[in-house]
Amino acid sequence: MNASELYKELGILTKDKERWEESISHVSSLLSHESVKIQAKALWLLGEMGLIYPEKLKDTVPVIASFCDSQVSLLRERAVNALGRIGRGDYHVIEQYWSGLFCFAKDEDAKVRLSFIWASENIATNDPDIYEGHMPVYEGLLHDADVKVRMEAPEIFRVLGKRRPDLVRPYIEQLQHISETDEDRVVRIHCLGAVKAAASK
Repeated sequence: MNASELYKELGILTKDKERWEESISHVSSLLSHESVKIQAKALWLLGEMGLIYPEKLKDTVPVIASFCDSQVSLLRERAVNALGRIGRGDYHVIEQYWSGLFCFAKDEDAKVRLSFIWASENIATNDPDIYEGHMPVYEGLLHDADVKVRMEAPEIFRVLGKRRPDLVRPYIEQLQHISETDEDRVVRIHCLGAVKAAASK
């Protein structure tokens, strides 16, 4: 099977969740494929599988984490996202790699920084307490040069605002200010959403 056929097969598998559990081993084996496109697709799918079957991904997580060091930004992006999804399913499965994710807040590629925020939101959904002491990292992302990163950054404040509003309260004034002044409408809306989430608790 050539790369394009394999990619198509993975696309079909993505929609067939009933086959996910039995396919974890096969998809994991594709992380060593020579095609970056196949590796990236496999990383994404393993993240989705890991949300539902985190324990079954335990042996694959170190391989997934190794892609965080890739020179290819797409693979870093997908690896960070996959760790976030698996971590949402069971934080302990990815715990040893969690602190290493914070370096991606300053990744040169905006899509990787965006994936870092997504991963954080996923993990914080079920394990908000571990983010205590780390909020300044997300404060910096509120002022990112990339508008898509700025759109997403308030969402970690919203997620945590519902679960640990005390972590968000020091940033309420800043979020309120951005919600009134940022040039981008989505950034303004998301900042306001974060303020409301924390204020409602």
